[in-house]
Amino acid sequence: MTNKAYREWLVEIKNKVKQAQLKAVSNFNIVLIELYWELGKEIISKQTEYKWGENFLEQLSIDLKKSFPQINGFSRRNLYTIRQWYIFFSHQFEFVPQPVAQLPWSYQRLLISKIKDLETVVLYAKATHKNGWSRNQLEINIKHNYHLRQGKADHNFESTLPKPQSDLAAETIKDPYHFDFLGLEENAQEREIELALTQKITHFMLELGKGFAFVGRQYKLEISDSDYFLDLLFYHLHLRCFVVIELKAGKFLPEYAGKLNFYLSAVDSKLKHITDSPSIGIILCRLKDKIEVEYALRDLNKPIGISSFELSEIIPDDLKTQLPTIEEMERELMDK
Repeated sequence: MTNKAYREWLVEIKNKVKQAQLKAVSNFNIVLIELYWELGKEIISKQTEYKWGENFLEQLSIDLKKSFPQINGFSRRNLYTIRQWYIFFSHQFEFVPQPVAQLPWSYQRLLISKIKDLETVVLYAKATHKNGWSRNQLEINIKHNYHLRQGKADHNFESTLPKPQSDLAAETIKDPYHFDFLGLEENAQEREIELALTQKITHFMLELGKGFAFVGRQYKLEISDSDYFLDLLFYHLHLRCFVVIELKAGKFLPEYAGKLNFYLSAVDSKLKHITDSPSIGIILCRLKDKIEVEYALRDLNKPIGISSFELSEIIPDDLKTQLPTIEEMERELMDK
């Protein structure tokens, strides 16, 4: 391009890049985001001022890569993404919201490519920091509508736990849980699901969320002359309490809540330390009726949440081979 205004502007952009290079390496991510913000702002400004179309991004990419061959991120695709990213946030913010700005650039690109609502993007950014999600895990949670599931389980926490414990407990459990990583069929039985969850405990705990520490499967409690076995026992590091999870392969039945109430009384008596908070129970079932759940929980004195779970998504066989893997999508998004 021979346009004088463009050449002069290109010199300014080069200077901005050089200045960014001089900043501390330890603060690299925020420096990069600041640079991208300025670059997005400049691109929009020059397009508006000189009526440049989209093609100038190709020339800008060539010139920047030539001047800074050691820096990735100046592909035409990434410059276009920077432009869209700037437009997305600049309507409401002077700079990218802090929770988003602190994420790596690949996370931010994923967020704006998958989510169109600004508040929801910020929600996922905060959840990513809180739970320590990888980029893959963030993508999975977006796909599974994490923001619509978090804190949505039926429970009686308000009447059985003091604040803020009740609020934190409510935020901790989801509805539904997605166990598609197990690879089980829809007709899988409780013990089969339970065994698969413990065999893939890392995936299971990622789905449960941050703070769960696994204690045991079929954990034995001796009560009077009888032995009872808890499906899954966890300890929650933030709630500071034991969490008993009971798996039910079918529809929720009211008697499940009564039995779990009994288990929680036993755990509080036999396992709970004096400094621990009251133990919490979670029933995971395939189906539930909200009215039945409400009645079942109404007069119980132990904190119990009831959530559904899904084993797999129904994908036609002829489409499975056409869908890209996460690794393929990662390669597609990487700058050349």
